Amino acid sequence: MGFFKVLQKIRKSSRPDPNPPATPFGTDAALRPSLRENLQKVRETLGNSTDLIIREVAVGEGGTLRAAVLYTDGLTDVKSVDRFILEALMADGVLTLAEQTGTLPGALQKLKDRALTVSEIRDVADFNTLFTQLLSGDAVILLDGYAQGFTVAMGQWEERGVTEPTSQTVVRGPREGFSENIRTNTALIRRKIKDPHLWLETRVIGTVSKTDVAIMYIKGIANDKVVEEVRRRLNRIVIDGILESGYIEELIQDSSYSPFPTVFHTERPDVIAAGLMEGRVAILVDGTPFVLLVPSLFIHFFQVSEDYAQRADIAVLIRLLRILSLGIALLGPSLYIAITTFHQEMIPTGLLISLAAQREGVPFPAFVEAFIMEVAFEILREAGVRLPRTVGQAVSIVGALVIGEAAVRAGIVSASMVIVVSITAIANFVFPAFNMAISIRMLRFPMMLLAASFGLYGITVGLIALVLHLCSLRSFGIPYMAPFGPFIMADQKDAVFRVPWWGMFARPRLINQNNTQREQNPPTSDLKPDPRGS
Repeated sequence: MGFFKVLQKIRKSSRPDPNPPATPFGTDAALRPSLRENLQKVRETLGNSTDLIIREVAVGEGGTLRAAVLYTDGLTDVKSVDRFILEALMADGVLTLAEQTGTLPGALQKLKDRALTVSEIRDVADFNTLFTQLLSGDAVILLDGYAQGFTVAMGQWEERGVTEPTSQTVVRGPREGFSENIRTNTALIRRKIKDPHLWLETRVIGTVSKTDVAIMYIKGIANDKVVEEVRRRLNRIVIDGILESGYIEELIQDSSYSPFPTVFHTERPDVIAAGLMEGRVAILVDGTPFVLLVPSLFIHFFQVSEDYAQRADIAVLIRLLRILSLGIALLGPSLYIAITTFHQEMIPTGLLISLAAQREGVPFPAFVEAFIMEVAFEILREAGVRLPRTVGQAVSIVGALVIGEAAVRAGIVSASMVIVVSITAIANFVFPAFNMAISIRMLRFPMMLLAASFGLYGITVGLIALVLHLCSLRSFGIPYMAPFGPFIMADQKDAVFRVPWWGMFARPRLINQNNTQREQNPPTSDLKPDPRGS
């Protein structure tokens, strides 16, 4: 406990100042009336960067009013700037002579209302807003003699389109996945939920990166306390940059020292849409295809969207297979070590003789065998991920076969241990959520140590401690082990088992407390065909 207290002190002491000193061009640095001074400040701040384009023009008839259009090459649609901004500013009659000389204050307003044929225009009066919009791809228009300007949404850059997600593949279901553009991601969700109560809130996080972070929820279905808690945790984040949703996940999760994830992430829009309709809250981060979903429960990480596209009986069978794989991945090597070391009487005589013959030339105990094989397999797995895709899979498969066969022939490990470790590794791949699979891989090693020290008694103590830890976790105020602890009978319809769709007429009870009814008129019996055949 003392170690964790020290970590808490380090975390608090290293937390950045929530009120950092203002930069030279903060919110209090207003634009100057002089166009020349404003342009000079922009050039100096950006270090005369070559991708900064500044086009000075003479506005209107006679050209007595000077203006400048600023944009970032590569982030802005240059053709749209030429067509909808420069042509409009340089058109004859866009401003009267009195407006050009500054005797009328409505020049800016007239340009916005009558000259610029674009949909999104925002006022800018300070350098902080100017740089944020300029580096986000917008075009900035400044006029000489005015201490304010406006920005025009002209952002356009090369991006990856909507493709099939690679981390969560399904046999039956939608093939579209999120991209790195936050606006594309929100559009994919709205395509599936055409409800006006699907609300979107956006904020900027990161003093340097200025990353757009959005939360989406269905008003009237999502728990208002959970939504407010999400807002509070996002608002307290003070960091220089957010480059991936994993940054947000680690900063808002409930328990920093638990191996189990309390925030769910996915790159499938249908999974996010289903979570929103259950009352959850989605968190989208610009620049990553992985969207966060809270609150997240333990059983949530063993469910996939394909469970709801298949028949209920097929979904139940596959879910039971995942739960079985969870037990094998967590306890496979541990049970082998405990039984072969302390409880040989549990092994049939014929099998015991075979295992003893295999281990006759092995110099290490079962725990050392398992540890060597597990570490070797983890290295091969990581190498297969980091190697180029064309050779990574071949290297990992060939490496496992060659090393396993060579280790058995050299007498370092027994053939039965290679089988146990291989089945354990395969069972770990069954998990739909990669972060949950990593958690089980981490816990496998302490369970092996307990089995080698105390046998089945050690495994039992480890499981009790694990269950107690899981029951102590919460995800945004919701018990992590719900609907098992606390036990909610009504929510068992979609936990380990899944009833047919006509029986899932209510949303999860703890997650949603506003609109709990999913179906207005749930049927009371199965539909039966007319015996007359009509």
